[in-house]
Amino acid sequence: MRITETADLWYKNAVVYCIDLETYLDSDGDGIGDLHGLTQRIDYLAEIGVNCIWLMPFYPSPRRDNGYDIADFYGVDSRHGNHGDFVELVRLAHDRGIRVIVDLVINHTSDQHPWFRKSRASTKNPYRDYYVWRSEEPGDTSDETMFPESEGGIWTFDDKTDEWYLHHFLHTQPDLNTANPAVRDEIAKIMGFWLQVGVDGFRVDAVPFAINQSTFEGRDEHDLDEPHDYLRALRAFLQRRSSGHGSAIMLGEVNLPHDEQVTFFGGEDGDQLTMQFDFFTNQRLFLALARQDAAPLADALASRPQNLNVETQYANFLRNHDELTLDLLEEHESQEVLDAFAPKEEHRFAGRGIRRRLPGMFEGDPRRLKMAYSLLFSLPGTPVLFYGEEIGMGENLEVPGREAVRTPMQWSDAKNGGFSPAKPSQLARAVAEGPYAPEHINAAEARRDQDSLLHHVTRLAKRYRESPEIGWGTFEVLEQEHDQVMAHRVTWEERSMVLLHNLGSEPVTVSVALKDEEVGAELIDLLDEVSCALDSDHAAEVPLEGYGYRWLRIRRDGDPRLV
Repeated sequence: MRITETADLWYKNAVVYCIDLETYLDSDGDGIGDLHGLTQRIDYLAEIGVNCIWLMPFYPSPRRDNGYDIADFYGVDSRHGNHGDFVELVRLAHDRGIRVIVDLVINHTSDQHPWFRKSRASTKNPYRDYYVWRSEEPGDTSDETMFPESEGGIWTFDDKTDEWYLHHFLHTQPDLNTANPAVRDEIAKIMGFWLQVGVDGFRVDAVPFAINQSTFEGRDEHDLDEPHDYLRALRAFLQRRSSGHGSAIMLGEVNLPHDEQVTFFGGEDGDQLTMQFDFFTNQRLFLALARQDAAPLADALASRPQNLNVETQYANFLRNHDELTLDLLEEHESQEVLDAFAPKEEHRFAGRGIRRRLPGMFEGDPRRLKMAYSLLFSLPGTPVLFYGEEIGMGENLEVPGREAVRTPMQWSDAKNGGFSPAKPSQLARAVAEGPYAPEHINAAEARRDQDSLLHHVTRLAKRYRESPEIGWGTFEVLEQEHDQVMAHRVTWEERSMVLLHNLGSEPVTVSVALKDEEVGAELIDLLDEVSCALDSDHAAEVPLEGYGYRWLRIRRDGDPRLV
């Protein structure tokens, strides 16, 4: 494939940036971030190298779950603006070469949504089957809820109709019955609406819950042979509606091991989700960081399926808007990660995850932070950043639950970190305090400091975008003698790179052997002025500082890229 053809699958070489509008930039002084505020920061994002924005829910909502409890899938919460503001944002983003994807929540609605209100009217209401009800008492389901600290199970009794309704999340978020053709039609209309407005795809929330077997059991077997037919139908609809306007995507939240994720891609056909977050590799990465041993990460990457369709892609991340979940690790492994990065109970969420951002977990060590982001951008796949990661924002543990990491963006050392001129009591969430407060960490200061994390991430994004080997290529772990070093190679057609990361604090020298390369072949460091060449044994000795990293491109004759 020629490099010019990769634009059709733009997401395979993208830099995705997740934004919570509520806490990004307040343009009208009411203490709540809005669409116009984000529009004012499009050039900032373009400067970093972002070319895809993922907008978390901005729809009308009671906000019992950070907006994922949606009351109107077609609306814009008036606190954030209106549809005109949304169109202006999309228009300007596209002008700067930035695509926009939005959250598609197909598993549940708010209990304030008109559909659910009507479904509670009676057991014979036409909207009753939009949700999942049962007349028999469900028994103990406390081990199935996603919020064990606040929910006793996944079924709640409705005294108006004397039946129980299903909710895998909060009881204020009743699960939709996606086995109902009418519900599937509604979701298709929602997708069609936002595609027509100009979005470039969707981040699909809680996918396994939306098509779980228990929801579909005994319902409409004639219409869907099995639940994954629904994802196929959504993908087919997406492709029809986006035809002629570029390649729109579905980026799925699927927290499952690799062998189970294959089904959600659609196997070799690749006819379901376009992309999936790689939760399995994310959790093994943090185990590797905790141990300062690259083996868990290398093993996780090696376990990725190799027979996927070329149009599919994994999305890599370090932190996101939720807790750092560790549920795919063995119990003793998750305890290792908790002990290393969340030693206090206040650092933890529901006893199973971490409600901290990366700087706090690393005790502010700039070397370790820069190495971790270098590793993120070098992993095969597409990197995803959560807003504020690029400047090293910390968490505010005084904010309850998972929202500790969703504090206002720190733009400057001004009042409220430059997020809003409102009184602190009016803010959507309290600003971080202590060593990660805006007077110490903010974007304005970081832009002026050439050694800042912001400039580091900007360089990484630029080099990543110039290196299709990472997003498109095949992957292999390179043998070398240091357990703490992650050494891997990515190759795409005639292009190849060697990427080295020292997860340990002590310096090492890594011997890299590339038997298929010619003696004397140059390895050009893309992040430094240093380069090296293969000796008579087809090997090179590469020094790495403590938490050091190297991006080495193998120089090829005829490669038109500048190095």
